[in-house]
Amino acid sequence: MSDGLSVGQRLEQYSLRCPEEVLMVEATVAGEPDQVMVFKGFSSSLMRATDYNPDVPVLPIGTEILAIDRLKGPYQPNNPEYIVQGMSWAEFEVLLESLGL
Repeated sequence: MSDGLSVGQRLEQYSLRCPEEVLMVEATVAGEPDQVMVFKGFSSSLMRATDYNPDVPVLPIGTEILAIDRLKGPYQPNNPEYIVQGMSWAEFEVLLESLGL
């Protein structure tokens, strides 16, 4: 049901559907580790510069998703409230499919 959307676009679509959640994504991008926060349709890398243009994907094609944490928003780094921690891409993809994403 991904309709040709990239992994990053699917995560952003999920965050639009569930605006009360923040996704913390641990990934490998171009062979380098990255941690990306996805909230209300936008992605931002916490480890590297994020392009100012929202059309430039933070998680490009070929990204390997290592783990996804679902947190209650708004995100508070000193007191994160986890809904689910350490989901695999396969587990999260089931959730995406259930929402038609």
